[in-house]
Amino acid sequence: MSTPRILLPTLGAALLLTACGSPGTGASAQSAASTAQASAMGNPITGEGLPNPAPNVTRNWGELPAGRTWGTTAGIDIDPKDGHVWAYERCAAGTAGGGPVDCDNNPVDPIFKFDRHTGKVLANFGKGIMVTPHGIHVDRDGNVWIADFAGNKEGTKGHQVHKFSPKGEKLLSLGIAGKPGNADGQFNQPNDVVTGPDGSIYVSDGHDGQGMTTIKAVEEGIKRGATARVSKFTPDGKFVKSWGGLGVRHGEFRTPHALMFDAKGRLWVADRGNHRLEIFDQDGKYLESRYMYGRISGFFIKDNLLYAIDSESGPYNHVNWRNGVRIGPLDEDRITAFVPPFEREDRVYQGTAGEGIAVDADGNIYAAEGPNSIRQAGGAFTKYAVK
Repeated sequence: MSTPRILLPTLGAALLLTACGSPGTGASAQSAASTAQASAMGNPITGEGLPNPAPNVTRNWGELPAGRTWGTTAGIDIDPKDGHVWAYERCAAGTAGGGPVDCDNNPVDPIFKFDRHTGKVLANFGKGIMVTPHGIHVDRDGNVWIADFAGNKEGTKGHQVHKFSPKGEKLLSLGIAGKPGNADGQFNQPNDVVTGPDGSIYVSDGHDGQGMTTIKAVEEGIKRGATARVSKFTPDGKFVKSWGGLGVRHGEFRTPHALMFDAKGRLWVADRGNHRLEIFDQDGKYLESRYMYGRISGFFIKDNLLYAIDSESGPYNHVNWRNGVRIGPLDEDRITAFVPPFEREDRVYQGTAGEGIAVDADGNIYAAEGPNSIRQAGGAFTKYAVK
């Protein structure tokens, strides 16, 4: 399906023209060159004209144990030791949480390790511990961290972060099981977890902010204790500090949905409701932002490139922005490549894509399919291969 050219095809050129000056100020030649450069780069909003570095699509990638049905997911990562793929699925749940099926009432093993070449299951564990897994991180020692986003009806599970050994032994839990809240060390819908260069633990917390689209809604969210923050813990799990809150200023969030560190030790946060990536130092000091990657659900940093997946842009919350994977240089707010979405008729012009993303040593891209895309993808995971 080709996207209509009325969808802001000259935005990049307009931005460059603004930056370089206007005709009549001695900048005409420079502006013309900038326009040509922008045209050659393609359109970062629709993806039109941008190269696709991983065009070979395998839907329903990865083995599923006999008798099971794939559920939704939002998380996938690469093992730093052997390069294979870690991910989770929500125990056959078709929703993102709060649906009739979850990992509490359907207690199967939600955490998988797949052979990146064949999709064969290398490990599978985590049964009986979580309700709705949401974020995943594999640390430098191969330990697997999972955020458990929702609570069960009995108030005995959920709203925690768990650390597992590569063999599935539970090593550590953060938060209070089944008790959402905004006190220090407590979580209310944790989205993701990552460990820093010194082993410190960072958790992004609060999922409701993305739906707060007015000042009044944000004020009401704050009053009822909704969270939108990052919490830091010592490597052994002691609370250190939190920063952030509901809002649109830098250092505030409307759903901090995913976390990752870059090679410089900077913490990147996908601020999904505010359509941006926010960058901080390890103590929470705001550094800078990226705005050209859409309504970001997940991202991955590899070889000084940023891969960000947009699963949530739609006709009524982020008009014109096409779902898919946007790729660009880490230290610039510029899109240089695009992996297109699956088509979906009720997301006109915009399609549908997954929520989590990981990239292996060969540049193959793996997507974790959420509620918006699992039907079109045919399963919980999709592989976009270079060749």
